[in-house]
Amino acid sequence: MPRIYLYLGLLILQSALPASVFSNELPLTVKQKLQQLAIPETAIGVYVQEIGASRPVVAVNADAAMNPASVMKLLTTYAGLELLGPAYTWPTMLYANGKMIEGVLHGDLVIKGYGDPKLDLENFWLLIHRLRQTGLHEIKGNLVLDYTHYAIPSEDPGAFDGQPYRTYNVLPEALLVNYRTSAIHLFPQPEKNSVRVVVDPLPDSLQLQNHLKLTQEVCGDWRNFLTIEVIANKEDKNHFTVALNGKFSKQCGKQSYLLSLQDSAIYTRDLFKRLWAQQGGLFHGDVVAGQAPEGLAPLKIYQSPPLAEIIRGINKFSNNIAARQLYLTLGTGDMIVNNSPVTLAKSEAAIEQWLASKQLNFPELVVENGSGLSRKERISARHMGQLLLAAFNSPAMPEFISSLPIAAVDGTLKNRFTDTPVKGLAHMKTGALNNVRALAGYLLDKTGRRVIVVFFVNHDQAGHSRVAMDTLMQWVYNRQ
Repeated sequence: MPRIYLYLGLLILQSALPASVFSNELPLTVKQKLQQLAIPETAIGVYVQEIGASRPVVAVNADAAMNPASVMKLLTTYAGLELLGPAYTWPTMLYANGKMIEGVLHGDLVIKGYGDPKLDLENFWLLIHRLRQTGLHEIKGNLVLDYTHYAIPSEDPGAFDGQPYRTYNVLPEALLVNYRTSAIHLFPQPEKNSVRVVVDPLPDSLQLQNHLKLTQEVCGDWRNFLTIEVIANKEDKNHFTVALNGKFSKQCGKQSYLLSLQDSAIYTRDLFKRLWAQQGGLFHGDVVAGQAPEGLAPLKIYQSPPLAEIIRGINKFSNNIAARQLYLTLGTGDMIVNNSPVTLAKSEAAIEQWLASKQLNFPELVVENGSGLSRKERISARHMGQLLLAAFNSPAMPEFISSLPIAAVDGTLKNRFTDTPVKGLAHMKTGALNNVRALAGYLLDKTGRRVIVVFFVNHDQAGHSRVAMDTLMQWVYNRQ
């Protein structure tokens, strides 16, 4: 008899602990949202696990290989932190290939890139400033740009979606200056009943036609109310006319639209000339692609910001090109010592070896470029959850989690979860492609438990799935 009472007591105790019970069923509220959207459960992958628990709280279709969109950046940035270290920096080498006499270079200035993902406008200005600090003020020869550290196949920037001038389609380059981007800033001017347009930086090879009309309407998704047409010059494809048509509401305030138009050499030439002249430098030559001479000591080595800072831009704002540059760096080792060129095969091998060293077996994993801007990349919700669990137990955990957008605070989540209890309590990465939506990261629930949440949707109604994802987040927060 005592054994029977003990058995019944254990059953009662287990029934009183619903939070630890595993379920292969979605919470009813989430299931209802998906049914309303006509999204079948076969088109989703959900994985929820409390940190420290031995098994998940919810796992639905969690082993299906799915497209994670930009959530794949979690794999790339976590691998980068462990393989390279949070203090890792990318060098850019500057060589004086000629005689320097009293600050005048009688020869070429050579810049060799090693894949710096953040050689943006500010940092390129800083590079030139530090070059001027060497005493160099006049360059008699050419500016030679060395891209040879990357040995990767050439691609069509418009191959992904037919938008070759959109900045998310910029392709990796060993010497990528400011992502080859021009920002088109729109300023409403109610007093003139017009829209002021400013391009920064404005290359000499770009002409602007502004036909925008100012309105008093609600702003909404302002991009849908204007068109930006890029017209390449028939004689010189690096000269463009950008025509802006449509309307822009004064309620929108200042907004910006990014384009990548010119090839790297032309873009770098125009920007270098402008910034060099601003700092009092003289330049008499042109810009050409070439190679740094062997055995020549660098005049200056410019170091990028540390990786811990760079991954904040990758994850918080879903920077595709920076993620791709980081992914390519994973297989290089000490690039200055061995000068070994980058290849996609080396990066793929580095990821495989790293996962194996952590005893993580992801047979369905497909990584094309590490950014998630891909129709081929695949991972399951369960394995993304296991990756996040491993990251939480990693020495790189503080840098990794702090790189993720915070609900209703910053990054891609700045305007999400604003009126919910989840506000400020979730560090999550979002992902979006046509027919794909994804959300993955960490949530602190109402009792102070840290919970991993992964939600993938691969379906033609995925664009409407945000309400279901947000419902799951609130369920996880409120669960007992």
